[in-house]
This record gives sequence, structure tokens and C-alpha cells, in this order.
Amino acid sequence: MKTVLFLPLLQIPSGHHQAADALKDGLLAMDPQLQCHKVELLSSRLGRGEKLVSYIYVNWIRHFPKTYNTLYYHSVVRQKKRQPSFPHYELLFLEHVKNIVKHVQPDIIVCTHSLPSYLLNRLKRNGKITNPVVNVYTDYFVHDLWGTEAIDCHFIGHPYMKMQLRKKGVPENRICVTGIPLHPDITIGKREKQMKRSRYFGLISGGSLGIGTLKHMLKKISPDDPIDYYVLCGKNERMYKQLQSENHPRLIPLPYISSRQEMNALYDQADFILTKPGGVTISECLYKRLPIFIYDTLPGQEEINFRILKRHHLVFDFLNWKELRNISDAILSILHSPQITHYFAHVEQYHRQLSAEHPAALLYATFASLNKPLLQ
Repeated sequence: MKTVLFLPLLQIPSGHHQAADALKDGLLAMDPQLQCHKVELLSSRLGRGEKLVSYIYVNWIRHFPKTYNTLYYHSVVRQKKRQPSFPHYELLFLEHVKNIVKHVQPDIIVCTHSLPSYLLNRLKRNGKITNPVVNVYTDYFVHDLWGTEAIDCHFIGHPYMKMQLRKKGVPENRICVTGIPLHPDITIGKREKQMKRSRYFGLISGGSLGIGTLKHMLKKISPDDPIDYYVLCGKNERMYKQLQSENHPRLIPLPYISSRQEMNALYDQADFILTKPGGVTISECLYKRLPIFIYDTLPGQEEINFRILKRHHLVFDFLNWKELRNISDAILSILHSPQITHYFAHVEQYHRQLSAEHPAALLYATFASLNKPLLQ
């Protein structure tokens, strides 16, 4: 019986957990006998202290975005060393990760966050473990906290990332251009999209945490707007209740949606999405062939995602919405223009560059050649 260990970070709903769950459910659909374990690194090490760390992290991004952005760039993006070192993380977590591997004895380990990847890379380099490790990237770039040298396989979200990994010395045969993993319940819609009609349906996403400038943008939507919007409020219950009480005729607020089937149905109804550039959301919308309008970015990862996605013409830059009287007029002008044809052409080109196999199928295929590794 094969065992898979997934290692995300933090318990807050994020792309790290969604990617892990997508792979886990995909694997179990192929082989229900698999043993899949998901261990969140921080809570398993700090216990209740993880909630405090998550609270500080979220509020740091919300209230001090510039300082977060500066530290993020200097700590993991602008490193000059060939092999960056983070001794404080090793002191806190290295022995803990080794004990998790010893307890679970997995046939393969899947890292959907960079910190577990860094720690496992260290353990493998030092000969402390021999378990195969796969990096699954949930953004569209590779930063310096990700382990690379001793990692057995890299599942990347965009072909652009292959160049980044090759510069870090990763052999090309260890890189799979899979796209960011999607849950099996996210399917290609069969409904034909009509780009010209009397009324349109849009999605507005604030991210799973509902952070950002979403509530200010909603003021740009008038009661007689030509577009009906579902507003995904995420975990922001205050915003959800406020929108409910306002009873705006064009805004339908929705709380956090954990069901991928429900999200799949919403995607199938939508003509476009207004969102931030979180990796999993972007991956789902690209797969569903939804026009993506980026209205805001969180500091750090999302800012970099946005630059890369914009460079490859996979999203529309909608950061200037504050200068508009009505956002729907600007969106409709794009949907009715030749820009939308060019956009879909780039989306199809992107999908042609991805592996034909689902990431879960690629992961499952590796089991045939794996022997049970032993902790040394």
C-alpha cells in the first residue's frame, strides 16, 4: 500500500491547501487504496501558536503591505547566493520535519509550499532522508526558499518557470509543465459563451480571505448596471453581511465556498472574472477559458504573478478601475473588441504547452518505480 505525504503551510484557506487537496482527491479517484496524509507544518510544530502566526501574517499584509513587500523581496526574491541559507527555519523546523517523515514513512512527499521544500532539500542533501520529494508550485515563479538541488521532480505552473529552474541547476528531465493543479471537480464547461447580448454575468473575487480593495470597487457598480455580479466574499463575514444588508440589485454576495463543484458551476455561468492574481484562482479561470481582469494585487507573490501573467497576455490589467466612473462599461468594451480574440488565442497557446497528463496522474505514475525509502 503506497503512502503520500502532503506538506502545506498555515491552516488558513490558501492555494497551498487547494493544490494539495486537488492532487490528493485526484490520486484517490485513481486508487482508493492509497494512504494520503496532509500535515500542516506550522500547526503541527507550534500547536495553537499557528493561529497567532496566521493572524499576524494576514494583518501584516492588510495594514503594512509595503513593509511586507520589501521584506519578501529581500528575503527570497533578491538573494544573490547560489544556494541561499535560512538557518532560523532550520532551527525551528528541520528536526520536526524529519520526525514527520519518520512517523508517516511516505513513498513520496509533495510540497505545496516552499518552506517544507527547503527543509526536505536540506535533509536529502545531508543524507538524513531518501524519500522522493516533489515540488508543486502554486505561483507563476520560483523564489529562493524553494529547495531545488535534491528535489526529485518539479510541477510548474508556466513554461516560463522552466528557465528559472534551469538557472538553479535543475535538470530538464525533472521539470513537468503541469499548470497549477486543479481539483477534479473543476471541469471544462460545455456552455457556449455569447460575448454579445443584453445582460452579462460576472464574478468578483476578493480571495479566500476577502482582503483588498474589493468594497471600494463595488461602489463603481450602479443599480442599473448592465452586468449582474456574484461577489465572492471569502472569509470576510463583515463584508458579506454588509452587502446583504445593502440589497444592491446587481450584487449577489456569497460567503466562503469550500465546494469545488459549486465553484465549477459559478465559473460555468460567468462571462468573466474580476480577481486578484492568486495562483489557483488564475489556474482555474484559465482552464475554464474565462477572461480574467486583475483589479488588485497583494504584496509579494501576487505582484510577481501579475507581472508574469500580464507579460504573457493571460490576464487583463484592470488596476486603473479607480479612474473609471463605471467599471462595467470598460469591461464590456474589451469583451466586444478584438482584444478578447487575442486573449483567447494566448490562453489556448498556454494550454498547448502544458502536459497532457493531469498532475495527479503524473504523480501516480511515479509509484511504479518507487521502493519504500528508509529514514537513516
